Amino acid sequence: MHAQMANAPAVLASYASLRAATAEHGTLSPKINWALNLATAATVGNDYMTGIASRFARASGWTEAQTASLRTGTTSSDARIRVVREAAANSGCVTDATWKTAQQAGWNDVHLTEAFAYLGLTSFTGYFLNYAQSEADI
Repeated sequence: MHAQMANAPAVLASYASLRAATAEHGTLSPKINWALNLATAATVGNDYMTGIASRFARASGWTEAQTASLRTGTTSSDARIRVVREAAANSGCVTDATWKTAQQAGWNDVHLTEAFAYLGLTSFTGYFLNYAQSEADI
């Protein structure tokens, strides 16, 4: 059975609201946004979202090698990405050490909190695409 967001106005409105909120109120650069999206999509395990986020990550300035690292989780040197990947893999939980490392890398509470919005948006979308059994067409 395949479902689409448009079949349920509540689902479509939820997605659109998350997308609009990050676009209107987000303070992180598009380059970081797409890295967070890609790391989350790869962790959630949705090929469609991973493909989309990979394209946008490359378009925002990540190299092919960096994009591959974001997909596979080998960007361990980037504390900003690691905090979101860890949260995506652990139902939102992040160790104190990971949180502190991200702060030491220059992220403040606003950055760390905003990163959760991208985690939520990408998880919501990726899980829905998995639920709807959407096939990647990219």
